[in-house]
Amino acid sequence: MKDHPHTEGRVAEPPPVIWTGRATNRAQWLLAAVGAGCLALGVKLAIDSTWTSGLAPLVMSVVGCLAAGLLILFGTLAFVHVAVRVDSDAMEVRCGHMGLPRRRILLAHVVRAEFAPKITPRQWGGWGYRWRPGKGMAVIVRRGEGVVLRLGDGRIFTVTVDDAETAVRIIRARLHAAATGNTTGS
Repeated sequence: MKDHPHTEGRVAEPPPVIWTGRATNRAQWLLAAVGAGCLALGVKLAIDSTWTSGLAPLVMSVVGCLAAGLLILFGTLAFVHVAVRVDSDAMEVRCGHMGLPRRRILLAHVVRAEFAPKITPRQWGGWGYRWRPGKGMAVIVRRGEGVVLRLGDGRIFTVTVDDAETAVRIIRARLHAAATGNTTGS
């Protein structure tokens, strides 16, 4: 994180009551289009089939296309974007347009917040909601900056989000205020 020594002599601004951030991966829209294409092919085969080799291969093809299409479509749409909200009590992470999966971490359980300048899907084994031994849980929707929370029970939670540095600064201010008993500005 950047130090800001030029703020000496000025009154520090209190952190906002609620901070929101977002990260988007537009490349996953291409994968969602592939899923929609599989669905369309399944429907097309079911409605307008000229297969002469029997009913079983047709049913298997239709079911396979529909299942693959649904898995690809919903699997990618769930992680096209992530929304992060930090308030006085918790950090909440919501994925996709429906907000699922969702994770709420109480700030009372956070020991330390860190800024990670470069997180890549390769480090976590791809996009999505991830778990890696020794690294903890993560929501990865794109490569770039993110927030890393170290929890009191030893677990680690990471999320990629734009302006993660501000989120970390606000979380640290809330943790400091809670530790010193100062609740002004929250």
